Amino acid sequence: MVRAFTRIIRSVMALSEPTRVPIPKNGVDYRGKVVLAPMVRSGELPSRLLALKYGADLVWGPETIDRALIGTTRRLNPHTSTIEFSRLPSSKIQNPSLDPSGRESVIYRIHPELEQKRLIFQIGTANPTLAVTAAKIVAADVAGIDVNAGCPKSFSTAGGMGAALLKTPDLLCSILTALVEEVGKRFEIGISVKIRLLEIPEDTEALVRRLVATGITGLTIHCRTTPMRPRERAIREQLKMIGEVCREAGVACVMNGDVTSRTEALQLIQEYNVDAAMIATAAEKNPSVFRPESEGGTLIGKAAWRDVVTEYLRLALQVENRWGNTKYLLGQMIPGKDKCYAEMNRSKCYQDSVRVLGLTDVESLLDLAKDVDERLGIPHIESRAGKRARVQEDRENGEENIAAVATAEEVQGLLEGGSPKKARVPQPMIDMSTAAPELTPVAALSV
Repeated sequence: MVRAFTRIIRSVMALSEPTRVPIPKNGVDYRGKVVLAPMVRSGELPSRLLALKYGADLVWGPETIDRALIGTTRRLNPHTSTIEFSRLPSSKIQNPSLDPSGRESVIYRIHPELEQKRLIFQIGTANPTLAVTAAKIVAADVAGIDVNAGCPKSFSTAGGMGAALLKTPDLLCSILTALVEEVGKRFEIGISVKIRLLEIPEDTEALVRRLVATGITGLTIHCRTTPMRPRERAIREQLKMIGEVCREAGVACVMNGDVTSRTEALQLIQEYNVDAAMIATAAEKNPSVFRPESEGGTLIGKAAWRDVVTEYLRLALQVENRWGNTKYLLGQMIPGKDKCYAEMNRSKCYQDSVRVLGLTDVESLLDLAKDVDERLGIPHIESRAGKRARVQEDRENGEENIAAVATAEEVQGLLEGGSPKKARVPQPMIDMSTAAPELTPVAALSV
């Protein structure tokens, strides 16, 4: 009873005397935004750019471990106009003779012109010193640094990162404080954190109160507990309470979990009195969920999957995205019942994907695919699906050529004053270089 009364008093005070943590000059306010969630494979550069194109207000990049970023070299890629943080794989650093020309691994990529002011870098860390060292490397190129304290996957929690930080609140608070003091203030960007619900609401409230006192500008709450998986329905009973605690401290509260569209996001923001909403799985399957349902009285809604896939592939080629990541995302966007789905799973390179999707006539996309395959060192081993698509394309082109010849023959016949000439179908010429070789008499062979 006392706790509930105290919460009511605090809510009234928060409404009557609103306070906000100042947003740094190079940072961004999360309030009123519908944003792309951080996802390991679905948060790479082309996915972020496509989400922004369809109306996302901000985009989170995939969690990047502090140790992976430390030691990288920042370079501008002249082909793609992107900033790349790259390094040699650890095996080649220890033994360069394994591959003297060793291709560097790109750890993180940013498009400064298209996303820099709307990109939040999420860091995976369990150490304040490493967190600060890694964050300083990218701080000048992003609008904010977000600490992942909610990922339940073993690759994160095994190192004390992600959701494991919920069990070590002192460590989590020390990480946030260090980032605020040594990175946020120096680079004038905001620091935020993404967490999950604790089993007991009072424990969640106590944790959130500690976190918002570290100087962060935003807190994202994934409305699931650590053991829960995406297929389990999000829990929103604690959401209003968390929003109130954040509001008291002047920190933006972002909700995450089962948000499927911009329209729904805005409804949930209003219903639970939070500041922003984050879309994950729905945006992975179709990033056009960020579009409004209508604009200027015209219905818009989600775009057709073929339009989305075409635009995604174009962006992936333009920024020379890793083929494996592109193939995975195409598999998420193409409906499982469509014949393209199985064929795309068998594709082996960008050229295959262009042919499978029937995009060979779209603004020289096939030529671009060939160039990117070559630059990325992807061998052109044509898949069966790609070969079928190419053969079909050649057949259609051949039929068009035959039709053109037939039409020309008929027109010529009419001009000569007679009846239209019967179209002559061009016959294939025999390539003599591939004809059977002349047999050599057995007697002439050396023994």
